[in-house]
Amino acid sequence: MLIGEVARRSGVSARMLRHYESLGLVRPTGRTGSGYREYSGEDIRRIFHIESLRSLGLSLRDVGSALDDPGFAPTELVEELIRGTRERIATETALLTRLRRIGAAEPSGWEEVLQIVALLHALGSESAGKRQRAALSSVEEVPVPVEALVEAALSETDPIVAGALRWALAQSDDGGSIALLAEGLGSPVAEVRERAVQAVAEITSDEATGLLRESLATGDTAVRRHAALALGARGVTEAIPTLVAMVVEETNDVDAADALSALARRPEWADRIATDLVARLAHDTAGPAARRRLTQALADIPGDTASHALETLSHDEDRAVALTAAYVLTLRGR
Repeated sequence: MLIGEVARRSGVSARMLRHYESLGLVRPTGRTGSGYREYSGEDIRRIFHIESLRSLGLSLRDVGSALDDPGFAPTELVEELIRGTRERIATETALLTRLRRIGAAEPSGWEEVLQIVALLHALGSESAGKRQRAALSSVEEVPVPVEALVEAALSETDPIVAGALRWALAQSDDGGSIALLAEGLGSPVAEVRERAVQAVAEITSDEATGLLRESLATGDTAVRRHAALALGARGVTEAIPTLVAMVVEETNDVDAADALSALARRPEWADRIATDLVARLAHDTAGPAARRRLTQALADIPGDTASHALETLSHDEDRAVALTAAYVLTLRGR
């Protein structure tokens, strides 16, 4: 079969066939009387083998080794091809993500495109200072797509930069960040879940409050506590049991007590809070340290229920508890 016919049947151009011949990959085994290359059936099979191996990403040199070296071991080469392919996919995926984010920002011109690209690069910088400036600039200058801000907030380990990113999300929230942060709350990584709830806590929308309410039922203690503190500040009574537990467990107990005090400004809630605190005082596991914290929390809860509990605590066997309760009662004029 002549080269032109081989090219038509194989889909490999005559030019490429000549290139294969120059490299010694495949040589036509015959010549016509006029001196034209003539390919045998075995030559054509070899061409198809070459194309098959090239489709896997092998270089022509590797193709030659695979076909001509009887001892050629493909395993190592295939593993190398897998690694290279994964790296290319990661690179292309990162590029696609960047392009989508730029498109989502709807830039008005190339100058704005360049500013967005610069901010996206800065958000991924190794310098905490650059990341912080990028977070602040995303609100003050060119808006950064919310996806990029959420991704940065969920991965940020520097507390100062994390605070700037949460602020930027709260300032620029259009509702889109809540769905993305909800995905973060479902992450298998505890640190990511905690960063997600902290970010949600700084967004004041009804959607954010609803997500925080849902977080009270999570099995993640850290997420539940962050949600309770945020909800307490928003006047949501569902947070009361978790806040009381935080006082007992000495976990952000001062903040929890402050949140309970804020909730207790409503008379109908004050008695409920006092009742819950008293119930924990009666629990067998409430040792002297826990009773001290509960006494301090009761000090800021108005109403008779809290006062009666303080009168009982003024006779507590722990001197610090008794003195604290007695002092608070004095301030209440009792």
